[in-house]
Amino acid sequence: MPEADLAREPSLPPSVAKVVDAARALGLSIAPRLMPASTRTAQEAAAACGCAVAQIVKSLVFTGATSGRSYLLLVSGANRVDVKAAALLLGEPLERPDAERVREATGFAIGGIPPLGHATPSPVWLDQDLLAFDLVWAAAGHPNAVFPIDPKLLARATGATPAKLS
Repeated sequence: MPEADLAREPSLPPSVAKVVDAARALGLSIAPRLMPASTRTAQEAAAACGCAVAQIVKSLVFTGATSGRSYLLLVSGANRVDVKAAALLLGEPLERPDAERVREATGFAIGGIPPLGHATPSPVWLDQDLLAFDLVWAAAGHPNAVFPIDPKLLARATGATPAKLS
């Protein structure tokens, strides 16, 4: 299946339409693209988008071990979150929730979690390494859908706090 600009298709998959609507509500105009292969992992997404792995935005959900609150960390695909450092930054120990809890908090399945449009708003932090790029690629709510965006616009629209996360 050739790459298609989902924003021009008459009917978007509901999860992608939800992301487009959420972006629009934040003042962003995004153009999701349906890729012919999976974009579930940073490596798969980079290969599909023809970019560096570091330009992929991983939307990672963590749960505060004390508060039970969800946190969204937008991390460069080339980086691994330093969980202890992130816990100090967020003010409490962090846990990785299971897939069911992630879907409940975001409204999306792991492998297609976008950086915006979540069922339950969460505090957002953006890996400062993403700001080195003019363009990054983020999941668009579907395992084969991504969208390009200026990371500075993404940070502003989501209210993300830039931080060293790895």
